[in-house]
Amino acid sequence: MKPAEPVPSAGHAEVRIVAASPETARQVAEVLRRCFDSTEQRSYPVGQEGGTRLHLTVDTTRAAEPARSWLLTSEGSDDNRTQSDE
Repeated sequence: MKPAEPVPSAGHAEVRIVAASPETARQVAEVLRRCFDSTEQRSYPVGQEGGTRLHLTVDTTRAAEPARSWLLTSEGSDDNRTQSDE
């Protein structure tokens, strides 16, 4: 059994990006940083093929456009869906 991971503080989300290349992971992280304040990204190698796992924390309380208007108009979901690999 895996130990429980700490939950981010209210208004923050831990984001993990897994990509085949570091450049692809950085591009996705850049899009998130344009929408939300975030911490410095941390990257780790994944697998033998050169994949990359990138972690960053985003602050949804300090959203920039277009995320701000989307967050204001979107409805929250009570679904607590967990991916099969989590």
